[in-house]
Amino acid sequence: MEDTTPFFTNDAIVFGVIMLCIGFVFYTSSIKTGFWKTFYRFVPAILLCYLLPAIFNSLGIIDAETSKLYHVASRYLLPAALVLMTLSIDLKAIFNLGPKALIMFITGTIGIIIGGPLAILLISSFSPETVGGVGPDAIWRGLSTLAGSWIGGGANQAAMLEIFNYNPDKYGGMVLVDIVVANLWMAILLIGIEKSNKIDRWLKADTTAIEDLKDRVSNYTASVVRNPTTTDLMVMIAIAFVTVGIAHWGAGGVSNFLATNFEVFNDKSSALSSFTSKFFWMVTITTIIGIILSFTKAKQYEGAGASKIGSVFIYILVASIGMKMDLGLIFENPGLIAIGLVWMTIHAVLLIGVAKLIKAPYFFLAVGSQANVGGAASAPVVAAAFHPSLATVGVLLAVMGYVVGTYGALLCTWLMEIASQH
Repeated sequence: MEDTTPFFTNDAIVFGVIMLCIGFVFYTSSIKTGFWKTFYRFVPAILLCYLLPAIFNSLGIIDAETSKLYHVASRYLLPAALVLMTLSIDLKAIFNLGPKALIMFITGTIGIIIGGPLAILLISSFSPETVGGVGPDAIWRGLSTLAGSWIGGGANQAAMLEIFNYNPDKYGGMVLVDIVVANLWMAILLIGIEKSNKIDRWLKADTTAIEDLKDRVSNYTASVVRNPTTTDLMVMIAIAFVTVGIAHWGAGGVSNFLATNFEVFNDKSSALSSFTSKFFWMVTITTIIGIILSFTKAKQYEGAGASKIGSVFIYILVASIGMKMDLGLIFENPGLIAIGLVWMTIHAVLLIGVAKLIKAPYFFLAVGSQANVGGAASAPVVAAAFHPSLATVGVLLAVMGYVVGTYGALLCTWLMEIASQH
């Protein structure tokens, strides 16, 4: 039997490897002459922060399966980043973004709902065995978990597995499709961020409201900017991680209260079951605390670099997400991967079509998609890649994904079952 143990299993070393990747990217992208200037004209820095750990993972040097780094980054550093980036938020400016963000999010959801059955119909026309299977082995049952993941998140994915009783022994294959296809799509979105001005011109998009939000935050930062003292840094770190503590405490309390007192939340076949997700409540509570603090003097810590510290945490999260990607697995189950790729392509084409129709900026397209496909862990990452002040938009849309995730996935699965019988 082949030994799949990674070269480095100690998380301290693995963390050193991904920090080496991030440090290398930031150092080389700061060189404004010669090879590196040309290189980063074509390859976005954030994409490289994502791809280098994926390459190390694919080569067996590190392994996300044996590492706790993603868990730490998503449960500790993500909420810390969110509260630091939300301190300077201008709620009025966010509401001024208008309905297009919501329209693109709903379009993304519809793209996933219709993409699944259309992918089955398309693939079945030349490879019916790929979408076959009977009973618990039926492929449509397995694909229901992808629908749950790509509209809501992990809790919705688990709910679909419970509702449609897919063979647990084959579930790993669906997780593989989820990781490969969703990560490839995120990589494409990150590439697009670097070209967002050109894309917006092609879409004939009005980016005034987004630029206004960026300018408001930038102007506010400039008005309170100061050289941070050790006290400033300690207070900002305290704000971040006290919030993380409160969010974890509150998330555990709320989810346990709901599960203990209301039977409907324990029913995995109920759309309400995703509300017992501690991750959902953690992100929600963190965002609420950040918004409350933005009305206090804590807002002035933006001038001492609050969102810069938040950005550091976000980049560590990006690298730990990239570490989950094994590029070699793309060729392991080509049939299932093909379904996933067709499915995601339908989602993308619908988003592009609607964005062109309503002249929505690329920011809304990217974040609306990632709020569905990536959920609360990666929607703020993509939003913050445009500008740190926009991270909250990603969170708010991702929280909506949790809410509609199970309903959307149920509808998608019923359509996939019908498509499989044709």
